[in-house]
Amino acid sequence: MKKANRNEFIWGWLFILPTMIGLMVLNIIPIFQTIYQSFFKTGDFGKGNVFVGLDNYIRLIHDEAVWQSLINTIKYAVIEVPFSVIIGLLAAVLLNRKMKGRTIFRTIFFLPMVMAPAAVAMVWRWMYNSKFGLLNFLLSKLGLGPVNWISDPKIAIVSIAVVGIWSVIGYNMILFLAGLQEIPADYYEAARIDGASSVRQFFQITVPLISPTMFFVCITRIIAAFQIFDLVFMMMDNTNTALPKTQTLSYLFYKYSFMQNNKGYGSAIVILLLAVILVITFVQMKIEKHINYD
Repeated sequence: MKKANRNEFIWGWLFILPTMIGLMVLNIIPIFQTIYQSFFKTGDFGKGNVFVGLDNYIRLIHDEAVWQSLINTIKYAVIEVPFSVIIGLLAAVLLNRKMKGRTIFRTIFFLPMVMAPAAVAMVWRWMYNSKFGLLNFLLSKLGLGPVNWISDPKIAIVSIAVVGIWSVIGYNMILFLAGLQEIPADYYEAARIDGASSVRQFFQITVPLISPTMFFVCITRIIAAFQIFDLVFMMMDNTNTALPKTQTLSYLFYKYSFMQNNKGYGSAIVILLLAVILVITFVQMKIEKHINYD
C-alpha cells in the first residue's frame, strides 16, 4: 500500500472510530445484554439473577397483556404512520413552492419536533380533559356532549396517535423537502408544456422520483411508532381504565422491568418487539427493492 493510500485508510478509520465505538457501546452491546438477561429472572428481594432458560418466553406466549400490547402498538402504527407520511408529503410539496413567508411556515411545522415530548403530552392531555379541556369546550359550543378522549378504551389509542401525528409532521416534511429539491425542475417545465395538471405532475413525477425518500421515511416512522413510550407514559395514569387498551410493548417493558423489577421478563418483551420490527423492516426493504427493480 502506498503511503498516501495508507494515510487515507488510517485517517478514514480514525474519523469513523468514534461513531463505531458509540454504536458498540450504546446499541450493539446492550442488544446482546438484553438477550442474555431474557433468560434470567430477578432473585428474591432484588438480589442477583436466577437462570430460568426459556421460562420468560413461555410465559410471554401465554400472557394476554403482551399480545394486547402488541395489538395496541400495531393500531398506533397503522394510524400514525400513514397520516404523518401523507400530511408531511403534502406539506412539503406546498412549502417547496415560492411563496411569501415560506420559511416561517416551515419553522411552524417543525416546531413540535424541538419541543420536549413530556411538554407535548401534558399540553394535549389538558386539551383532552373530559371536564375542562379545550376540545370538549369547543364541542359544547357546537351543542355536542363531552368526549372521554383518553379514558374511553375505544378511542384512547386513536387520541394518542393524533398527538403522535401532530408531533412528527414537521420532521417528515423536512425529509421530503430534501427529496423534492433533488428533483430537476426541467421535468415539471416539460410537463406544464405538455398540459399536465398539478395533480398529474404530483402523481407521475413527484411521487415516483421521491419514492426512495418515502420508503426511508416509512421505515423510520414504523420503527419509531413501534417504540412509542413517552406519549403513553405521560398521558395515561395507572388508574386509567383505558390503559390496557393503550399500553404498548415499550410501556409494558418499562412496567415489568422498572416498576415490578422483573428485568428478565421485560427483556423478553423487548426481544419480541425487536423481532417484530426486524420482520417489518425486512419486508419493507424487499418491497422497495422489488419496486425499484421493476
